[in-house]
Order: sequence, then C-alpha cells, then structure tokens
Amino acid sequence: MRETDVVVIEADDLLSWAITRILRTAGLSVEVFASVEQFIRSDQVPFTACLVVDVQMPGMSGLQLQSHLASTGRPIPIVFITTSADERVQAIGSKVGAVDFQVQPSGEKALLKEIGLRLKPKGKQEPTGFHIPEP
Repeated sequence: MRETDVVVIEADDLLSWAITRILRTAGLSVEVFASVEQFIRSDQVPFTACLVVDVQMPGMSGLQLQSHLASTGRPIPIVFITTSADERVQAIGSKVGAVDFQVQPSGEKALLKEIGLRLKPKGKQEPTGFHIPEP
C-alpha cells in the first residue's frame, strides 16, 4: 500500500467522481470509498494523509468516522463536505477535531485550499505537483 494524499468517502457516485477529478487535476493522489465502513475495513487507513468525507453517509457518518479515528489513535485531518450549513453539525465536528466544512456545491479552489492546508506541514513545501488552479 502506498501513501495517498487524499481519500474521498462519498456515497454519491457523481459527486465522488467530480471531487476526485478536481483533486487529481491538481496533482494529488486519490483513493475513493463509497462508505465509511469500506474505508475502515481497508488497508488504506494508515496510508492516508487527508480525508474528504460527506457528513451524512448511509451507515456510519463522517462525524462518527472522525470520533472512531481519534479513539484508535489515528487522527487524520478531515475536510467535511455537506449539503447544508447546519451549525449544530459544525459545532459537533469542531469538538471532535474537524478542520473544515465545505458546503456543496463549493468552488474547487476553496476545497483545494483547505486540502492543501492539511497536507502542508508547517515549514514544508506542498505535495509534489500540487497546484490550486487560478479562477
């Protein structure tokens, strides 16, 4: 298994495809899972640098994934995507360490900026080949 810049967990195939296309065009390595459970059962967890996860998923939710990862000692930075700016959900997410909420549809530049911040350790260069497209 190789290190992956971003894992996208999204049940909606069209949205998953669109996000993956944006990330790969920006030069990021991407893996995709249709459910949180599928991701947890995979060998990918320890090789994931950042997650893009839908807050409301069938089965285990994105927020439950975040709690699970924290409880198992594998806190992976997560950029949540959601279709509504529910302040209650954002407050819960912030309490368990959410790094950002992107209300869909959001611009690709905003999504890439947040992911870039999660992938760029302090004082280091951005991942090789990563770029945020100009508007």
